[in-house]
Parts: sequence; C-alpha cells; structure tokens
Amino acid sequence: MQTPDISPLDQEPQYPLGVWPTPLQLLPNLTAELGGPRIWVKRDDNSGLAGGGNKTRKLEFLLGRALAEGYDSIITFGAVQSNHARQTAAACAKAGIRCHLILTRQVTRSHPAYESGGNVLLDRLLGADVHLLEADDREGIRALIEEIRTTCNPYIVPAGGSNATGALGYVRAAVELHQQCQEHEISLSSIVHASSSAGTQAGLLCGFTALNADVDVLGINVYHQDPDKLIERVHTLVSDVRDEYPHLATSAPLPVRVNHAYIADGYGQPDDHTVRALETAACLEGLLLDPVYSGKGFAALVDQVAIGNFQHADDVIFIHTGGAPAINVYEDIFQEGSHSLRPAP
Repeated sequence: MQTPDISPLDQEPQYPLGVWPTPLQLLPNLTAELGGPRIWVKRDDNSGLAGGGNKTRKLEFLLGRALAEGYDSIITFGAVQSNHARQTAAACAKAGIRCHLILTRQVTRSHPAYESGGNVLLDRLLGADVHLLEADDREGIRALIEEIRTTCNPYIVPAGGSNATGALGYVRAAVELHQQCQEHEISLSSIVHASSSAGTQAGLLCGFTALNADVDVLGINVYHQDPDKLIERVHTLVSDVRDEYPHLATSAPLPVRVNHAYIADGYGQPDDHTVRALETAACLEGLLLDPVYSGKGFAALVDQVAIGNFQHADDVIFIHTGGAPAINVYEDIFQEGSHSLRPAP
C-alpha cells in the first residue's frame, strides 16, 4: 500500500493550530485485562489547543477558509458543555478574531456549575462571547445571528465543525495514522471512536478510501436517538467531501458502520457503563476521558472486545476525541470505589 498524493489538501486555506502528529500509544494494562487484541489510543486529546480534542483538526481548515475569505469573526453552535465550542474559542483567540458561541440547553443536568464551570468557564476565559439559549428556540437563534451580523462579518461554523471543509482534518488524520502504523508495524484494520456530528467518521472514511486501505471504522453513536440519522449524516458528508474535493474520490467509499448500543439515556447522559469506562481508563492507564463522548466510545470498545467482536484483529485503535474539561461538572456520577479497576494493594 502506498501513501496517496494528498498534496492538493496543502493548497486548501489553513490556519495552524495543532501539534501533529498526535501520539499513538499502546494501552498494555487494558490489553492484558481484556485478553484480546492489542489496544491502542490515538491521542487527539493531545492536539495542543486549550485542552485538546478532535475539533482542532477541523478548525485548521475552517478557520483557514474564514480568514482567506475575509471574515472577521466566527459564530458556531453546540450544547452547553460543547468541546467544539471550547476549541473554537481557543482557535479564535490564537487567530485574533472574535468568537460567538451559541450554546443551547440540550442536556438536563442538576449540577450547580453545569452552565458556568467545565468548558463554559474555559470558553469565557478564552475570550468568547457566550450566548445561552433553549434548545428549541430557533427564532431566538436566528435573531441573535442577525444581531451579531450588525456589528461584524461572521463566518458560520456548523456544530462540531462538521461539513466538507472540516472533514478534511480527518482525511489528513487518516494518512497520519496510516503512516504511524507502518512505522510501528501496527495492524491498521479496526478503529473505534465516538460519533456525533459525523465529521470525524466521514473524514476518516474518505481518507482511508483515498489510501485504498480496508479499515473498519466503527462509530459509536452518542447523540442521535435514531442511529439511521447518524448513518445518513455520515453518507451525506462523505458525498460532500468527494464532490468538493474530487481528488479524494479514488474508489468506492468504505461502508458506514455505527453502533447504537451505548447511547444510554441519550446525549450527555452517562450510565454505569460509561462511568466504569472512565474509571477503568484512569485507573489502568492514567487516561482521562469525558462522560459525553470519549467515555461512551471507550465503554463500547471495552465491551466489544470482551464479547469477542474483534477476534479478527491483531490491533484495535481507539481515537480519543478529547473532552476531559467537562468531567468537573459531572462529578456527581462518581461514587468512590464503586466501578474502578484499581490495582490490588
């Protein structure tokens, strides 16, 4: 397998934000605990931008386009504790442009700091204008956008940074991961990650298609009540990327695989499996996950390996999409000693 020519990506407007490549690390204790394939983690939580996360890759292309086209500010969207919002605020601070975050109350949480701590605290520290609205207040959102437009010329970044431009970040990540696996003789056959706005999964599928690499990319649905909507969203983004960047359309795209079994009570609502996953990663590997995205993705990985669904694989790679700053507003889900796999004294 040869690395494809993705030099046309280098011609796309970009603004440097991250530290690449992010590490690819073996999880030896978890591997021994599960007794299955070797488990690796792609540390996109270490992307180098205000706590890290997968959106940094997308924002390099999104911010690059915004600046190249003469916009002077950014508007983007997310739930109250959005990791994407935090990274967008940091990207705007680095680029020296104004950032408006329209955050909607999509998650029912009783924690007193849910709307002021965690990512929201960091959003404000990073200089963003934070606007909190109800999730169903579409008229209020439209009116706010029009009000913002009276004072600046904003570029609209979709929730999660997930459009064809943003997905280019994970086309490049697929090539980066392929190169790392070649260097370290790791089997690149199975990837697991939390999937929500679909840009990460779509970008990976486009990247591995361009590589002509047969990689099973399993997206763990953490947002959509109807998993078919996530599958449709991934298909749409793959099609958009291939239409806008035809040099990536080298062969038929890889199949879209989504697992809906780990969404628990819905978006932003961790269950006991999620909590156990967070504590297992922390206690066995010193790895911090979050209760909304990476925790549910990791819970799925552990369970799928335990029930034998990766017997075909020598190596399984988990993409850590970040999110640890949100842990502080989920402290009530932890009960000391109830879930973790601590080493024996």
